[in-house]
Amino acid sequence: MSKETKTMDQALQASIVKTGKYLTFSLENEEYGIGILKVKEIIGMMPITSVPRTPDFVKGVINLRGKVIPVLDLRTKFEMAPIPYTERTCIIVVEIDSDTSTLLIGIVVDAVSEVLNIREDEIEDTPKFGTQLKHDYILGMAKRDGGVKILLNIDRVLSPDEITAIEKTA
Repeated sequence: MSKETKTMDQALQASIVKTGKYLTFSLENEEYGIGILKVKEIIGMMPITSVPRTPDFVKGVINLRGKVIPVLDLRTKFEMAPIPYTERTCIIVVEIDSDTSTLLIGIVVDAVSEVLNIREDEIEDTPKFGTQLKHDYILGMAKRDGGVKILLNIDRVLSPDEITAIEKTA
């Protein structure tokens, strides 16, 4: 990555507004947040039709009121151990903006927690984990109630190639 590209990327990250309302949810024993404007709805688990030859983290598709929506498992995407679904497991339908389109995707999470209004003074930048780890999908770390919530840039959780593969399933 060139020095100019890094500077532009840093400027872009700095321009992203991090304060506001976040839907928080749990995966494993960690709390995450997604900007509430990206969330279209929350639904209980429902039958997911698997689609052959898709990435491991793509569970398949659901029929949501006549619209076919791809569903991915964030546990698998984040390389966490799978667990059986419970009565708290649900699908958050989010809107992802890619370079070419806007896509509705369902993400399976362990449990939805609450909607929080997170202020700028509660958010710290993402720690630097070294150059080998890609973490541009993390907006920041929200310090709340003695813990930390990882704020996700849902548009960046999937790579452009992964989004293209998912668009073909829908």
